[in-house]
Amino acid sequence: MTPCAHLIDDDDAIRDSLAWLLESCGVACRSYPSAEDFLAEWLPACTGCILLDIRMGGMSGPELFDVLCERGCRMPVIFLTGHGDVPMAVAALKKGAFDFVEKPFNDNELVDRVVEALKLDANQRLAAADADSLSARLGSLTTREREVMELVLAGKLNKLIADELQISMRTVEVHRANLFDKMGVRTAVELAQLLAGKR
Repeated sequence: MTPCAHLIDDDDAIRDSLAWLLESCGVACRSYPSAEDFLAEWLPACTGCILLDIRMGGMSGPELFDVLCERGCRMPVIFLTGHGDVPMAVAALKKGAFDFVEKPFNDNELVDRVVEALKLDANQRLAAADADSLSARLGSLTTREREVMELVLAGKLNKLIADELQISMRTVEVHRANLFDKMGVRTAVELAQLLAGKR
């Protein structure tokens, strides 16, 4: 799905002007007149960020935010708040919202925050994809390749690994080559860097 700003506000005029502002700055935007409308279309594959009004008829912004958190939505959320809504916005920040912007807002500052939120979402998805890829590579290793990997990471040479696992040097070399190939590395140093903090 194409990353975009998902704009949820029950005020038609604000929704239209914000959508125009974002699109005029090159930010793709989809608008929803209510939290319920957004939820009806939301999928885990949705990407981008969410611009969410705090006070709406029906489900409020904070209520939608709670539902999305429960469903595992990782998109950054920027709350649009009136002056009296600041305590609610601060509470949402503590729960993981990206930011809140008070009405009336500065157009340029709002667009800057939306662009930052879109970048954050893209970076988080990239990191998650890398983690999934690494998990898949680790999952492809045989038990013996994992044993060899642990000893390689401990800095042991092939002869010591062979002695410890009671296998031939040649067998260690084969396992080591297979391990490096599956993990997509050429050296023990690259392997250590790849797995830093992952085990």
